[in-house]
Amino acid sequence: MRQTVLVTGSSGKLGRAVVSELVRRGHDVRGFDRVASPALVTTQVGDLGDRAALDRAMVGVDCLVHLAATPDDADFLTELLPNNLVGLYQVLEAARAAGVRRLVLASSGQVNWWQQMAGDLPVLEHQPVSPKSWYAATKMFLEAIGRSFSEVHGMSVLAVRIGWCPRPEQEAEFRDTPSAHDVYLSPGDAGRFFAHCVEAPETVRFLIVNATSRPVRETRLDLTVARQVLGFEPRDRWPEGM
Repeated sequence: MRQTVLVTGSSGKLGRAVVSELVRRGHDVRGFDRVASPALVTTQVGDLGDRAALDRAMVGVDCLVHLAATPDDADFLTELLPNNLVGLYQVLEAARAAGVRRLVLASSGQVNWWQQMAGDLPVLEHQPVSPKSWYAATKMFLEAIGRSFSEVHGMSVLAVRIGWCPRPEQEAEFRDTPSAHDVYLSPGDAGRFFAHCVEAPETVRFLIVNATSRPVRETRLDLTVARQVLGFEPRDRWPEGM
């Protein structure tokens, strides 16, 4: 079914991949970012702290895909707090006020970091979290408030624990980190994964789900929920799509 989907962070690497796949599937896709999204006709330029811009962007939206955030560890007070926590508050409250029915929220595999490094593999979504640092802690907050929005406001909420879709400046580090190859998420698989979240059955009320491409050596983040609930099957394996 064709939906009106708002993608925050639509101009980033992950955002462009998600936008491309959603457009290919026939959805009415809008963007929200600090710069206009060249692939979209409708883009609201704004910052996550700009509630008025967010309110305008949410009008008539069926599903929100929230990707915009500071994407890794950075100074907490000047970057993570305003972007990943205050910005999240503004985005979700704007979505609630506009009557958006589904939220797809970008979390991170870093919320289970220490289990990945030294614990039992693969990591399952229901296992206790072990955040890497402050960035991962903001994603724990995102998952928790997502559950609250599902329970209190009746919204369908999916929190996606992304493995690693490396940005261009991270590619050398990624290439030299063998364990990272097993949590790689290619742009193609990322687009397809988030499209499956947008199109998930209406019976999905709250779901935490891992998202990676096919591992090179061993499965670090379990994809059983992604397969069984969303019908997602990864196609790529690192370095495909880099």
